[in-house]
Amino acid sequence: MKLRTVVVVALMLSMGLAACGGGGTPSSTSKSLSYGPISIWYSNNAQEITWGEQEVAAWNRLHPTQKVTGQQIPAAQSSEEVISAAITAGSEPCLIYNTAPAAVPEFEQAGGLVPLNDFPGAVSYIQTRTGPIASMYKSLDGKYYQMPWKTNPVVIFYNKTEFAKAGISTTNPPLSTYSEFLATAKKVVSSGAAKYAIFPSPSSEFYEAWYDFYPLYAAESGGKLLVENGKATFDSTAGKAVAAFWAQLYKEKLAGNETVTGDPFADGTAAMAIVGPWAIADYQGKEGAPAVNYGVVPLPTLKGNTSYTIPTFSDAKNIAMYASCKNRGTAWDFLKFTTSVSADGKLLAITGQMPMRQGLLKLYASYFTANPDYKDFAVEAAHVIECPNVLNSIEIWQDFRNDWSKSVIFGTSSPDAALTSAASAINKLASGASSEP
Repeated sequence: MKLRTVVVVALMLSMGLAACGGGGTPSSTSKSLSYGPISIWYSNNAQEITWGEQEVAAWNRLHPTQKVTGQQIPAAQSSEEVISAAITAGSEPCLIYNTAPAAVPEFEQAGGLVPLNDFPGAVSYIQTRTGPIASMYKSLDGKYYQMPWKTNPVVIFYNKTEFAKAGISTTNPPLSTYSEFLATAKKVVSSGAAKYAIFPSPSSEFYEAWYDFYPLYAAESGGKLLVENGKATFDSTAGKAVAAFWAQLYKEKLAGNETVTGDPFADGTAAMAIVGPWAIADYQGKEGAPAVNYGVVPLPTLKGNTSYTIPTFSDAKNIAMYASCKNRGTAWDFLKFTTSVSADGKLLAITGQMPMRQGLLKLYASYFTANPDYKDFAVEAAHVIECPNVLNSIEIWQDFRNDWSKSVIFGTSSPDAALTSAASAINKLASGASSEP
């Protein structure tokens, strides 16, 4: 079972990396660019390795004097630990195709990233390819330190076999409103079709908020980020509605809060899951896992939603250029080579992940005709929200997760009070203050 990429960032990343970054402040590259061999890292999942190897080979055939050496990102507890350690040592490759947007502010603060604005035409290239959502990937200084690359918009997957056992429609299940979702969840559990209706991870890692609270908050709020204009947005009517919805699921034991291994949806423990298009290959049994007879619906809202144009969480990974890179001219040209219409089409075909490119359905019509399960994700890809690009990003998410876990998942405090508490702490962090002494 292929699990989503874990984005655990070491304490050093959010606390003191800026003081020891080996990359230094990158100099402007707009006047003088160097060309020659470069190295890159890509993700260690099988599909992206295949895509990366193909792109490197294609480039090297065309550019024998500017060889690219590609490899999987070195193994560790998380990609971010590896990247932060490389920045500290000044040994990072030119490009990393596995850069989490939530970590970019910390890498940037460490002097580890090259602003892509330094390259002639870069801003136009990024914004033309990506479209309106590109603005979410700008840093506070107005520059792009990451190339928006691929997105995995998350929605609701449901197990048709278990829904049928519970006497629930498998073609039009009542899941569009919170009240419908809760009634369906109760029917699934009371019928014995599954132990739980849904089972997002209850663990305390900061990134788990991206797979329970944040997608539904995006949908309910009309696309608000967790932090906007330096202030938390979630201590609001929309935030409280989402918290109350999840709190009821946990209180009535419709969602599990114990520690588990593996994927509760894939093994039948839960009848629903919040995941993105990367999961389709798994649930179709293509990765060696048992196939799941699944259906997909968009996220619910308080008043009801049946559209894939409602905002959701992006679950994106991006490309960044790192400050130790010497041959930045080659790195920039290779970045563009691997984000072309052709390269994006190969990425889609090999991985099933959505390139952050406008007009996916038209550009790759033959792919979506042959693979209709991915069409709704292509629509949703234009309506994603991202982790806010703010100071102390990781600490902000961790503070939120701590209050959410205590109040919503484990019921030891009031959800409304927890949102207020988290918002107060996050407002300080977003202004640049650390929660640590």
